[in-house]
Amino acid sequence: MSRDVSSTSGWSNREVRVLRSLNSPDRIQSYLDKLPYRCEDGHLCARAAIRDGRAHCFDGALLAAAALKRCGIEPRLIDLCATRDDDHILCAFRWRDRWGALAKSNFPGLRFREPVFRSPRELVLSYFELYFNLEGEKTLRAFSSPMVLPSTHTVDWECDDSAGEVIVERLLKQKHHQLLLPGQARGLRALDQRLFKSQLVGVNMKGAYGGE
Repeated sequence: MSRDVSSTSGWSNREVRVLRSLNSPDRIQSYLDKLPYRCEDGHLCARAAIRDGRAHCFDGALLAAAALKRCGIEPRLIDLCATRDDDHILCAFRWRDRWGALAKSNFPGLRFREPVFRSPRELVLSYFELYFNLEGEKTLRAFSSPMVLPSTHTVDWECDDSAGEVIVERLLKQKHHQLLLPGQARGLRALDQRLFKSQLVGVNMKGAYGGE
């Protein structure tokens, strides 16, 4: 597959070197995992994750998208919607007609997925058991259809922080699909305590829904 020769105008020389080093999904995810989690609200551009040395799920997904483009892989954003919890953004991609995802998250179980899933719904369901709030409730309820990002010539989501809100608005307008049948949420079992504790390893509680 041919590599994308996307413009790097707007990126500093140091940022370009980092971006070019992220030349595979594995390297992209490893870089995201090493970044401290940004707890503050706000939707920043892809460049912000490298520039500021930290990332939220949104700017982490945009950085993953910018890097995937340069690998010749088309990125798509998927919005995960929760109840009594924070929403989450995935940077989904396809390889050999299978879906996988890159993601920045405060929680280890909501990050990378290998491209082995047959559909976006199947990919999203792989997050269900590990998507919980601090009460141990399983909170994932819906997801958006995968969204192709606009050209950076029209919306510069790579380097313009103000473009983040534009992308969020477009993502929210995507068709969303419910995961559960009516009434099914009432019968969900709380997360097993051993699993709950394991998924809090390394979590910044200031960035957790209902945290400090």
